[in-house]
Formats: sequence, C-alpha cells, structure tokens
Amino acid sequence: MTKTNKSFSKRLRVTKNGKIIGRKPGFNHFNAKQSREKQLAGKLGVAFKMTNKEKSRFLPGLKQR
Repeated sequence: MTKTNKSFSKRLRVTKNGKIIGRKPGFNHFNAKQSREKQLAGKLGVAFKMTNKEKSRFLPGLKQR
C-alpha cells in the first residue's frame, strides 16, 4: 500500500469537486513594498495542476475524478 506524501497533503487542499488548491508562490516575505491589494491577493489559493499519475503517487487516498 502506498503512503500519502505528508508534505504534499499539508500544503494542498482538495475541494469537494476534486480540485486541488495550493498557495500562490512568492508571498512568504518581502511583501512590505507591495500594495495592500497585492498582499491580500497572495493569500488566495490557486488551482494546483497535477496529472492523475502524480495524484496517485503523492495523494493515494484521494478519489480520482
């Protein structure tokens, strides 16, 4: 039985329709110069592209759709 990759499962969220949501890259630090609107936009999640092969490898407990 394949184990779930915990680093992936902690960073990604799966919606009820099976979409995988992750954080936008590049918003961890050095945000003081950005406008407040851009800072807040970095908090929003974006769709995380994964092939079915990658899903089965890193998130085996996930239902494939």
